[in-house]
Amino acid sequence: MNNSKPTVALAGWISSFGHDLLASIVVFLVALPLCMGIALASGVPPEKAASVGILSGVIGGLIVGCIGGAPLQVSGPAAGLSVMVFELTQQYGWEKVGLIVLLAGAFQLVAGLFQLGQWFRAVSPAVVQGMLAGIGVLIFASQFHIMVDDQPRGSGLMNLLSIPEAVWKGVVPDGNVSHDDAARVGLLTILLTVLWKPLVPKPLKHLPAPLVAVTVATAATVLLQLPIKQVAVPENLLDAVQLPAWDGLRGYADWQPLLLTGLAMAIIASAETLLCATAVDQMHRGPRTRYDRELAAQGVGNMLCGLLGALPITGVIVRSAANVEAGARSRASAILHGCWLLVFVCLFPFILRWVPTAALAAILVYTGYKLVNPQAIRTLWSYGKSELFIYFATIVAIVATDLLTGVLIGVGLSVIKLLYAFTGLTIRCRQDPESNRTVLYLRGAATFLRLPKLATALEAVRPNTELHVHFEELTYIDHACLDLLMTWEKQHEATGGDLVIDWESLTARFHTDGRSRYTQRGGTARDGGMHGRENLVAAPDSGPGTQY
Repeated sequence: MNNSKPTVALAGWISSFGHDLLASIVVFLVALPLCMGIALASGVPPEKAASVGILSGVIGGLIVGCIGGAPLQVSGPAAGLSVMVFELTQQYGWEKVGLIVLLAGAFQLVAGLFQLGQWFRAVSPAVVQGMLAGIGVLIFASQFHIMVDDQPRGSGLMNLLSIPEAVWKGVVPDGNVSHDDAARVGLLTILLTVLWKPLVPKPLKHLPAPLVAVTVATAATVLLQLPIKQVAVPENLLDAVQLPAWDGLRGYADWQPLLLTGLAMAIIASAETLLCATAVDQMHRGPRTRYDRELAAQGVGNMLCGLLGALPITGVIVRSAANVEAGARSRASAILHGCWLLVFVCLFPFILRWVPTAALAAILVYTGYKLVNPQAIRTLWSYGKSELFIYFATIVAIVATDLLTGVLIGVGLSVIKLLYAFTGLTIRCRQDPESNRTVLYLRGAATFLRLPKLATALEAVRPNTELHVHFEELTYIDHACLDLLMTWEKQHEATGGDLVIDWESLTARFHTDGRSRYTQRGGTARDGGMHGRENLVAAPDSGPGTQY
């Protein structure tokens, strides 16, 4: 019997598992400080923040990692949702946030089962980049205050405007509160995060910079016995579990705002997850993402997070990129990273209590800065000023109002731009008095929405001139505009004028399934085209308009 094939398969599995094992350790080390920091940024009660953040990472690894449709994507609490969760905590209280996360997960699961995964990718890049940049600004502004052991202000705009005050507290010593000590720890963390890879020897570059920075900052805090805030961790992970608050929810009036908020969270989380999955697919040559399965898996994960009182999860680009770069081959690396998080928080919670909150805030300050990506601005500029306007409008709206309103404004502007692009019509007129000819060049889409503009241009034509209309730059023309031309042609002939259109060229260019969408009837060709008296009649299958 030939045992070579099973042996080769076993060797391949061992090799793949070896890569996944090493990658899982790297992802675990990257995820650990981010889980705790994002929990603090999300407004979780300080005594639960570390456990709640890590619990979300565990669910993202063990549950979504097992059933997800993007094998190399790593899920966990995301900075992109921290702003929204913080606002919901302020509005409803932490007790009801779990219920909203549960509802969001249910919406995601239903969307995945109904195969709506691809639709969540249909978001303008300008809106997505603006959303990420807006979130980055909000994270930067709020965590800057925590980095100096101060409290964030009431809104994103106030956080941003009060940064000079935070800088002053971090520079000038205060006898009662050690803002300056916390600021130095935060600055040390940022410097190590930025300079680690460029300056250390090559063998050490594989160590995640955030972990190294937090470790050094923690050691400095403990050795120097600095009087700054440190992470609070319960003795038992189960102490962080909190079932959804059903109290007080009786009728539709109580449920309606929670349902709408859950739907908004589901849309934002799904868009972030599936865009991340698309980016991860571009980083490797392994199996491609199954979007509907991934969306349903995220729904299951978020329903479980809501039931246990954890943070909502999404696919996270930082952890996923670290996973791919570390050589992961399968979903085993994401699952194992969840195992390491669970083991760490259960067996070594005393280590987490040494971590200064200023160090975690500093990691998020740097993360917020990175989300405001200057390269995205240059890329959007290459596509036109309108894309850049949508980008900045989304950022300003998010900072000035809230995340959902800002995203809706960005989407609304994108829709307006799309409508303008599909309905815009430019008319250029050139007159030749010597030959008594007028030429109209139409560019864009000649639809009923632009009928007044076309009518105005035709009315401005001299009564007895010969008018030539060019369709070469048209992308669309409907029956309303064609009927206007035919009606105007009869009136123009009565004044001694003439209308010349290259109907043959128009008929050749506008077609469906190889057949002409318009047919000519009668008349004679003149000056390279059919005379204006010839009618353009729609073929039976032409539909409501003409398009190419």
